Amino acid sequence: MKREDLQNVVPGFDDPVTGSQAVFRHALQALSMPGRAVDVPTLAQLPERGHGAAALMLLALLDSDCTLWLSASLRDSAAQAWLRFHTGCRCVEDPAQARFLWLATGDEWPALADLNAGSDDYPDQSATCVMEVSSFVKNDGLPAWTISGPGIEGALALAANGLPQDFETHWQANHASFPRGVDVLLCTATQLMGLPRSTRLRRNDTVEA
Repeated sequence: MKREDLQNVVPGFDDPVTGSQAVFRHALQALSMPGRAVDVPTLAQLPERGHGAAALMLLALLDSDCTLWLSASLRDSAAQAWLRFHTGCRCVEDPAQARFLWLATGDEWPALADLNAGSDDYPDQSATCVMEVSSFVKNDGLPAWTISGPGIEGALALAANGLPQDFETHWQANHASFPRGVDVLLCTATQLMGLPRSTRLRRNDTVEA
């Protein structure tokens, strides 16, 4: 890491132990209740680039054993230097080699099928994608989806503005590989929403949240 990068790194969690534990609990809550938005308190100074909730998630989840892939606008940014400094993670150029991925809004995202889906013996070794979206508010001009599966009573409308138009196709392939597959955390500036690989998704504009 360059000296000038270190000079511009802002502090991490105000209290590294309690801050990390608190954000980790929010991540578990989101993944155990798919499709429900979870508020994430700002417990750290954040880099200028990237959504705050995404930055906090990765600050809590990463450590020196983790590999991280960043989409184009995050690469070589203050966000990358911030995470490398505070977590010791190693950044990789190939998304298939990453244990965690941070995908920023407006950037090209790799296909879920190209990522590490784990193995039949070790499905827990798969990648986790932290995907930025603009909001969790239903927008009539954008597609909505219905999700169902573990942690969801019946079915639930998923409204996440900023997902690719073909997200349904990619997700169905990801879900079909269960128990292998990629888990996703959708993040706005202040909220997150979990989409574990066990969640079923289909396009539907009629189901209410």
